[in-house]
Amino acid sequence: MPEFDVVGVGLNATDTLLVVPHFPAYAGKVPFQEEVLSPGGQVASAMATCAKLGLRAKYIGTMGDDDRGRIQMESLRNTGINLDDVQVRKGCANQSAYIIIDRATGERTVLWRRPDCLRIAPSEITREQITCARLLHIDGHDTPAVEHAARIARKAGMPVTVDVDTIYHGFDRVLPHVDYLVASSEFPIQWTNESDPFKALKLIQKEYCMRVAAMTLGAHGALALAEGRFIYSPAFVVNCVDTTGAGDVFHGAFCYAVLEGMPMRNALEFSNAMAALNCMALGARGGIRGIEEVRALMLRAERRSHPEFETRTTTASRAS
Repeated sequence: MPEFDVVGVGLNATDTLLVVPHFPAYAGKVPFQEEVLSPGGQVASAMATCAKLGLRAKYIGTMGDDDRGRIQMESLRNTGINLDDVQVRKGCANQSAYIIIDRATGERTVLWRRPDCLRIAPSEITREQITCARLLHIDGHDTPAVEHAARIARKAGMPVTVDVDTIYHGFDRVLPHVDYLVASSEFPIQWTNESDPFKALKLIQKEYCMRVAAMTLGAHGALALAEGRFIYSPAFVVNCVDTTGAGDVFHGAFCYAVLEGMPMRNALEFSNAMAALNCMALGARGGIRGIEEVRALMLRAERRSHPEFETRTTTASRAS
């Protein structure tokens, strides 16, 4: 039996959150109300979510040896994630972000920087580091490294999930090894040059023969193409404080759902609920909750359905 349930290869970041009463107009000026230092990052936050849900999680990545790197390392250590294969790069600053949060809506604007000294090479990832788990989760940033990890996982018969929000050079070599693509709403359209998201997901799934091609839709939930039909899952309505990290938490919850063998509709609903709970607190990992709180939200919360996606999901599935 593998030592871990899930292993993640990808980004971490230490964020500075600036909360403003409303986002300023271009070239405008507004006082900020709060300043908070908060650990985040796509794959690191997904692994923190997995750990909160009771999975044995391992994180592989790089960190700087500055204060932000130490804050990140301490945060992940406190979650119980295995960090044996995290590399601390000497004389290198950790990835950082300045995130402006509009208090009126909870929406955020991100300014980020990742020094080249944090780049991880394929040769730094071994087969044993990947095959010690049941599932691999990756992002797209260090593309050759995540391609290498995904190849290892595919050969070992492990499912591979990917979180990608923009086009990376060489990512076409990663996608053939992916089982579950859960992209941002922009990625499928940018990747295929097809403005219709339903057609874009179909094109990606057909070209790369992946099990599931899906996209998150922010305040409107998530859309997936699985087993020849589209599934739309509306978002949960909550008191939104900060949307930072919602997608990362969605991906961690989705990894859990895959390992639990949830039907796709249930997996999307569960992941939407986890993301919604995280939006109720400041920070990328501020609102990560456990199973009981997720179930309670799923039972009581109102859903925000997008009429077009609701209607077109039924139509597209009939036409498939």
